[in-house]
Amino acid sequence: MKVDYAKIDDVNGVVTITLEEKDYADKVKAQLKEIGKKHAEPGFRPGKVPAGIINKKYGKSVKYDVINKEVGNALYEYIKNEKLHVLGNPIPQQGEEFDIDAKDFELKFKVGVAPEIDTHVNKDLHVPYYNIKVTDEMIDTQDKQFRRRFGKQEPGDTVDATALVKGVITELNEDGSVKENGIVVENGIVAPEYFKNEDQKKIFEGKKVGESFTFNPAATCDSNPAELSSMLNISKEDAENHKGDFKFDIKEIIVLKPAENGEEFFKNVFGRDDIKTEEEYRAAVKELIEGALANDSNYRFSMDAKKAILDAVGDITLPDEVLKSFLKEQNEGLTDENIDEEYVRMRPELIWELVKEAIAAQLDVKVTEEDALQTARLIARQQLAQYGMMNVPEESLDRYANEILKDKKAAQQIYGQTGDLKLFDAIRNNITTDDKEVTVEEFNDLFRNENA
Repeated sequence: MKVDYAKIDDVNGVVTITLEEKDYADKVKAQLKEIGKKHAEPGFRPGKVPAGIINKKYGKSVKYDVINKEVGNALYEYIKNEKLHVLGNPIPQQGEEFDIDAKDFELKFKVGVAPEIDTHVNKDLHVPYYNIKVTDEMIDTQDKQFRRRFGKQEPGDTVDATALVKGVITELNEDGSVKENGIVVENGIVAPEYFKNEDQKKIFEGKKVGESFTFNPAATCDSNPAELSSMLNISKEDAENHKGDFKFDIKEIIVLKPAENGEEFFKNVFGRDDIKTEEEYRAAVKELIEGALANDSNYRFSMDAKKAILDAVGDITLPDEVLKSFLKEQNEGLTDENIDEEYVRMRPELIWELVKEAIAAQLDVKVTEEDALQTARLIARQQLAQYGMMNVPEESLDRYANEILKDKKAAQQIYGQTGDLKLFDAIRNNITTDDKEVTVEEFNDLFRNENA
């Protein structure tokens, strides 16, 4: 068997595979022999069928399968051994009609090859990096959230912004009278803080135990069936029939008492024993905010770096015909009628993927299992923190992270996310960053101005 490669241009070439009878004949004979051992024919038991009958009945199909497999293996082995950076799948070239009765075959495949890319990732490339300033107001806001999270609920006299209000909820007629056979919830409970309607929130503000007043449950939740059914203890289907006013008789008010300063509070927040004073606590809160804002800064940097690199690279030539063919194979929604239009839309991202590959090769960026596990740990920590679980033991965190990675789809996303994080970290270390300190408002304006 002979395999040759002829270059058409910088991104296209043709692989020619020449197959002689000696390259496949023995394998065809071996497969026909196996068929003879297992298949019966009229008048003959398995293993007793004459070779001529087997060959006449199965010879051409076996020969075709063997040749197809041999050619496929030869093609991909050649691509692998010659280190051709092939894009998409090779396209069989239409020539003379394939004659299965021939002894020798010459098959051609058009291949698309990735272009050589100068990434321009070096110290001559300048990209802005925005450091977001942490203000006292931001620290105060975060402190307020922590005090609420680690606060305690206790009985109160007056409904405030944090209160849970318990009492009897009674359905009314349009004239304000109690509706006969209407809904009565003896142990109703509402949280005005989460009402979607500000007017309904104000109705509850300042109310005390023992007071009665009228409110509209449907208005508190934009008539959401799930929320209404929960508040009124009815089915979601029945919620549509109860959009009028109700009376609320307050029996109990539960208010949230924020956590107070002290080492116990500081340890609850950070899971450490080294924070003793309010000054140390506020410094730790500031560090926490800086860490979160660094993620925003890094995200912005990835956007600006991508744009700067693509601008420096400029347009590059791609094997468009091969890529269009490949995309149609991979996507049911792409057809001969719409592929040209869709390809124009998809082409910039195809270029960026190639540029990323070139940068990763240039800077030797690789994702290890430990890298992916670290990302999974971070995701696990963030998910647990949403439920107030701030101080999870490391071994529990590892177990949760490994469970995440067992999901193939999640693992694929995590490996991709980790690759991007490492890539842009490497880019940042190999270019020149123009550091700029900005406020949160100025940072957000960067996105608003682009959207505008």
